[in-house]
Formats: sequence, C-alpha cells, structure tokens
Amino acid sequence: MGEELYPRLSWLSPKTEVRESPIHGRGLFAAGDFTKEEIVAVKGGRIITREQLHDVNQRLGPVEIQIADDLFIAPVAAEEREASMLYSNHSCNANLGIRGNIIFVAMRDIAAGEELTHDWCVTDDDSYSVQCRCGSAFCRGTLTGKDWQRPELQERYAGYFSWYLTNKIANHVATARWE
Repeated sequence: MGEELYPRLSWLSPKTEVRESPIHGRGLFAAGDFTKEEIVAVKGGRIITREQLHDVNQRLGPVEIQIADDLFIAPVAAEEREASMLYSNHSCNANLGIRGNIIFVAMRDIAAGEELTHDWCVTDDDSYSVQCRCGSAFCRGTLTGKDWQRPELQERYAGYFSWYLTNKIANHVATARWE
C-alpha cells in the first residue's frame, strides 16, 4: 500500500478487511484468525465534547466512541472520516470487546471470514433508541444508549466494557446497594 494522503487515525489489524456487510453497509471482517484477547483495532481521532459532537454528527454521521460523560473520540473533518472508521458494526452477540476506552479485542477465538462486531452497550451511555438489524439469536430488537445498565448484558460482557462504562457500572452497583 502506498503512502496515504491522510494517514489512518485508527488502527486496524492487518488481519482485517472492510467489505459489504449483511448487518449494515460496510463491515469489518477477519481476513485471518484471531485468538481471544488479541487486539483487532484501536479507535483514533480527536477528543471532542458532547456539544462539539452534535455538529460533527450533523456533518459526518455517527463516527464517535464515548470515553467520558462529556468526551468522545471522533474525526472532525470530512477528510478525517474514512481514516478514523473501524467499520465494526453492532451485534447483540458481538465478538469484540473493549480494553481501556479505545482498544477493541477479540472476546473469543475468531475464525477468518467472520464479521467483527461489538455491542454498542460496551461503549455507549446516551439517550438514543434504534431498531437493531444484527439478526443474531440474542437480538434485543431495540437498542438504547442505556443498555449497559441491563444486568444480563453486564454479565455477558463482564471484563469487556470500556473503562468509562466499567466505572459507571461499579458506581451504579455501589449506589444501588446503599439505597
């Protein structure tokens, strides 16, 4: 691959490829096998506030990863969009989880050819509600930005929530215990 005009802001393992997805648009696929805990992708971009995110989403669509209550990582210009995209579609039966806030790892061994997906509940704390199109046996039908609060998802994805949400879950559990 020659030198790119705009270098990648996000990193994708050389064992991945972007192609058409049965879930939605383009997706990220395993071009080689991944072992459990292997790093698959790292989200890059610029640190922006929730207020700035509204403008970015109006111009570029949903392109962010939340890292704190009011902070996100996202491209801010059209020429940065492609360089920051991971193309990891949502699935209610995801095979990728998060380490820290921006490192996507395999939650299990993944075979070449599988679509690489993450469940938005491991990264999002927001006020949206959208219909899911993942088609998995675990499909919730409707996704919300508060799904991280669901006990069954906390159990399923234990150890694979973003640092930001791991702390919110711990605080949520501690608060519930004292009420």
